[in-house]
Amino acid sequence: MFKRVANLVLPLVLIGIATGPTLKAENVNAIRAEIDALKNSYESRIKNLENRLSVMKAQPIKKQQPPKTKATSIRNVKNNSFNPSIGIVLNGKISDYSKATSEIAGFGVAHEGERGREGLAIGETELNFSANADNRFYGSMTAAIVREDGSDKIELEEAYVETLPGLGLPGGVRIKAGRAFWSLGYLNEIHAHSDDFSDRPLPYRVYLNKGYNDDGVQMSLVLPTDRYLEVGTGLFRGDDFPFGSSTSGRSAHSAFVRTGGDIGNNTSWRLGASALIGTTDGRKSNEDAVTFVGDSNLYAVDARVILKPSGNPKAKELILQGEYFRRDEDGQYSDTENSASNVNFNDTSAGFYAQAVLKTSPSWRIGARYSKLSPADVPSGLVGTSLDAAGHDPVTYSVMTDWTSSEYGRLRLQYNREEFATNDYDNQIILQYVVSLGAHGAHPF
Repeated sequence: MFKRVANLVLPLVLIGIATGPTLKAENVNAIRAEIDALKNSYESRIKNLENRLSVMKAQPIKKQQPPKTKATSIRNVKNNSFNPSIGIVLNGKISDYSKATSEIAGFGVAHEGERGREGLAIGETELNFSANADNRFYGSMTAAIVREDGSDKIELEEAYVETLPGLGLPGGVRIKAGRAFWSLGYLNEIHAHSDDFSDRPLPYRVYLNKGYNDDGVQMSLVLPTDRYLEVGTGLFRGDDFPFGSSTSGRSAHSAFVRTGGDIGNNTSWRLGASALIGTTDGRKSNEDAVTFVGDSNLYAVDARVILKPSGNPKAKELILQGEYFRRDEDGQYSDTENSASNVNFNDTSAGFYAQAVLKTSPSWRIGARYSKLSPADVPSGLVGTSLDAAGHDPVTYSVMTDWTSSEYGRLRLQYNREEFATNDYDNQIILQYVVSLGAHGAHPF
């Protein structure tokens, strides 16, 4: 094709030269020489192109393959804001005790408040679903699979909905309804597998059966102040310990206030006060041997301080934490195992714990905890029963060390020395693992 164009253009150039003004012979020869050089150049280039085209036609045409995707490539996932986050928590222990039993003198303790099984045992395995239903409501459900009386059971720990800012409530107002670990003290809102120790301190075991998660509704308000300040109140059915067998279905209520802040760049703190007040038609404990009917009011004060000497809590930090409880009861106790029935009771008991946990490196921590209870003076009708502490204050000393492989795995070794009756000690060694699979919500400060 290029040769045809050259052959067509060359005569036109010659015609133009011939018809133009008369030129000298030497000029005509120079122009003709330039034309011949241009013609030879084009012919050489055209020949090279024709040779390349012939080679390409001789080669077989390969079918184009679609690009391959590696198995480890990252896929673009659509926004999953309204899809549930699913998480599983695996919790296991091996425990060794020096005593066959471990009754807490002076208190009627429910099943969850008693110490765990000796030897190899699976703790609570949790299955959690949570998501935003829309821009107005958030929902969460946690089911625990536990081993009781030789069989596996599923217990519903939490199933609630919570308002989001999109609902249009006044600023700082939040409402939660359903079943949940409600705002009471510090540890009650936190699932036990996230604790700093393998077991809960004595006041939680005795007063709350490890944690209060009744059916109900709670409203809280974060006030528009320079320092964090939150207040709230709740109304509950009253079926869960320390109540039970509610007839009205709304026999317990709560109130709480908490505040906190920072001191410089290396210290954070939180203080709280709360109350859980209600009436029970029959609170049972110690395998239904002890029953209480009447008013039971629980008051708590909690404090927590986090020290970050280097300013980096992932490398090193010290957490100081403590809670104090007081329980006022006015009603009647009965102990069917000791033939004590309808004994009037109106007194106060108390308990507290204090603990310190030091992170020495990103993976290692050590901790110590002290728990103590002060039972009420029981009336003469209950002397000799499990509610009679005979002037003794139950106490527990605990030390632990744990290794964290990541935010999803932890291995802990703990030693407890419990004295629940005078000169009656129980030495305990507990080895625990906690592994989280999938999503798991953050816990409060």
